[in-house]
Amino acid sequence: MPTPSHPTDPLLAAHGLRRTRAARAVLQWLLAHDRQAWTHAELQTALVRDEALTLDRVTLYRLLDRLSQASLLLCTVDAQRVRHYRAATQAQNRPDLPSLSGLPKFECQACHRKFGLQGAEARLRQAAQSALKALQSIGHQGLSVDLSVRGVCVDCSPVMGRAHYE
Repeated sequence: MPTPSHPTDPLLAAHGLRRTRAARAVLQWLLAHDRQAWTHAELQTALVRDEALTLDRVTLYRLLDRLSQASLLLCTVDAQRVRHYRAATQAQNRPDLPSLSGLPKFECQACHRKFGLQGAEARLRQAAQSALKALQSIGHQGLSVDLSVRGVCVDCSPVMGRAHYE
């Protein structure tokens, strides 16, 4: 008996992934909740609550890894080395391009706030894509880049600090 079609089937198939119940549910849930990045633990809790889908932590970890490698999810790592996942946009769901795991945020090592990198986004994306293309040109495949940018923000900097605003 053929398996009924699911809204995520074309995306999974286009990226060479199996269309399992777990893959469908995880991708569908992240697509529906794409305004936030989710940790592994948050996803596991949400899937049980909202989808009545119980996945052991290793299975979910492997599934998130496969979806990230296929560029269906963006994965960022914070200063505590915790991974955060969110659905990639349609423009990023290109199986023919190497994966760039989203644009980084700047994370302050003092106050742990995260900031967008307005003005530098295009240059960062170009640099990452150039690195990926260079590696591809010498035969490497299945490439991805995960950028983490950390330092001390202007508010926490002893040089600029709050006196900068006064």
